[in-house]
Amino acid sequence: MKLGKRFDMYRKPNKPRWYLKIVEFIAAPFYMLFNNGHVKTDKAVRKIKGPYLILSTHASFMDFPQIVTGIMPRTTGWVMSVEEFRRSNFLMGGIGGMPKRKFTHDIVTAKHIMYYIKKLKHTCTIYPEARFSFAGINERLDGALGKLCKVLGVPLVMCMANGNFINSPQWCKHPYRKIRQEAHIYQLCSKEEIDALSAEEIQERIEKAFVKDEYKWQVEKGYHIKCKERAKGLHKILYKCPVCGKEFETDSAGIHIWCNACGSKWEMDTLSRLHGVNTDKGFSHIPDWYRWERAEVEKEVKAGTYRFEDEIRIEDYYNNKVKCIEVGHGKVVHDQNGFTITGVIDGEQVVINKPVQSMYSVHVEYDFLGRGDAFDIATDKNTYFMYLKTAKNYLTKMHFATEALYDYYTKK
Repeated sequence: MKLGKRFDMYRKPNKPRWYLKIVEFIAAPFYMLFNNGHVKTDKAVRKIKGPYLILSTHASFMDFPQIVTGIMPRTTGWVMSVEEFRRSNFLMGGIGGMPKRKFTHDIVTAKHIMYYIKKLKHTCTIYPEARFSFAGINERLDGALGKLCKVLGVPLVMCMANGNFINSPQWCKHPYRKIRQEAHIYQLCSKEEIDALSAEEIQERIEKAFVKDEYKWQVEKGYHIKCKERAKGLHKILYKCPVCGKEFETDSAGIHIWCNACGSKWEMDTLSRLHGVNTDKGFSHIPDWYRWERAEVEKEVKAGTYRFEDEIRIEDYYNNKVKCIEVGHGKVVHDQNGFTITGVIDGEQVVINKPVQSMYSVHVEYDFLGRGDAFDIATDKNTYFMYLKTAKNYLTKMHFATEALYDYYTKK
């Protein structure tokens, strides 16, 4: 099979094509209407003249039509993960897409953003968490956002969305839970504030703006979900039993999550709270369980006992024509040395090491494209998707461990 040319990360982005603007303006409001989506845009945003930078939370596809609808008749370009271009290079590039290899320190995307705003004079949107939320709470942000905003020198706009995650959580995107989805678009920093504040002060303001808890929001709003499979897939993030302490023995279906090791079982009510069926232990608030697991992994890292190893199948996003193709196999070791991948890629023996200090987080996908649980490792020229062959439900712990290792060893 002829593969053609590899996807070009360096192609200069363009403003959204006029005919795709029309498609966006028609499709986005209809998608919102049929999926109970809503957006409120402050007057201060409407009054901004010239381009600005939009930072948005990221939980589901609804994040895109909310922004399109919220800033009409203006349009925006989008920073998106490189593999999103597999859908259509013509379409993704046509709407102003700029590719990014996740959790890497390359400057290509930063240059694209600067070109887009400073040269093309057009608004740009970034999803700085660089992944869908796992537990309805904010995830880690790149520490250089404040510096980027300072260099760009344009107003900073925030889009905070709630309900998007609960309607279609990363751990089980379907069936939809059918809940009201709300977004608020407001000005986080004016041009004058960007000029006056330091990069650190802008970063601090951004960090505070991203703090969220969708499950708390749901209870406060009183939005009930009647989906009979609302707990399906929950064990993918709640992998450790709070009763017996066993890992990767939890499972879920319907409205229940349980531990196969000790038999403890919980029921999720219509406000997404957990209630013990046969135990009075555990957590009623899903983010509390999630944070407890994170703290448990941090203990392992500090004790020097954390280590993971598994066989992997390796795929590579090559271009829009062939999309993701299998290019090799090998073994991954994750420990205080970071990610070390040894194996065969494109017929050659390779060793890839991503030191702890080079990755403040890792992008994971539950059953990515229906092919299995995967995490991705990016090099200067490739984004490799590593599919775990034997490890059961390990991705969430890997996510916690990558961040804990970064924090512990970079500070140490």
